[in-house]
Amino acid sequence: MRPFHGLILQTERLRLRPFEPRDAAALFGIFSDPVVMRYWSSPAWTSPDEATAYITSESDAMRAEIQISLAITLRATDEVIGTCTLFDFMEQCRRAEVGYSLASAAWGKRYMHEALTALLDYGFVELDLNRVEADIDPRNARSARSLERLGFKREGLLRERWIVSGEISDTALYGLLRSEWSPRT
Repeated sequence: MRPFHGLILQTERLRLRPFEPRDAAALFGIFSDPVVMRYWSSPAWTSPDEATAYITSESDAMRAEIQISLAITLRATDEVIGTCTLFDFMEQCRRAEVGYSLASAAWGKRYMHEALTALLDYGFVELDLNRVEADIDPRNARSARSLERLGFKREGLLRERWIVSGEISDTALYGLLRSEWSPRT
């Protein structure tokens, strides 16, 4: 594995970079939005302190090389519009899981496709991953389409896997193999 701390990935419109304390307000805006959090595995944030704790936790994990956790920012303004993460690395199997979020105001502009293309390319090329997995709520059609456009295949369903704020939901499991990966524009 390569050091994760300080990792920056750039695309035509985006810059994926480590979180900074100044990102707290933007992250709180994303993770407190019930529309964004509708299919998340935890409830919407209710306090700005949760954003500060998130930044600390994600930064610590990057320094410890446990996961890659990046803010998705617009290159032109450095505005934080989302997050993307590679986590749960299984070094022996060369496997990781991908997670992501995007501010609802940024939906429909293919930002997530652009960000995940850069992150997955880094994972498959630089980290030599063989497989990347994603775990989404099967009702989240937008997320499913994003994964499928990137080449992920739906591989299974885990029934009643999550209980968030009293609501029980299933998980759709997706996988993408290195042999299937080619950056999609």
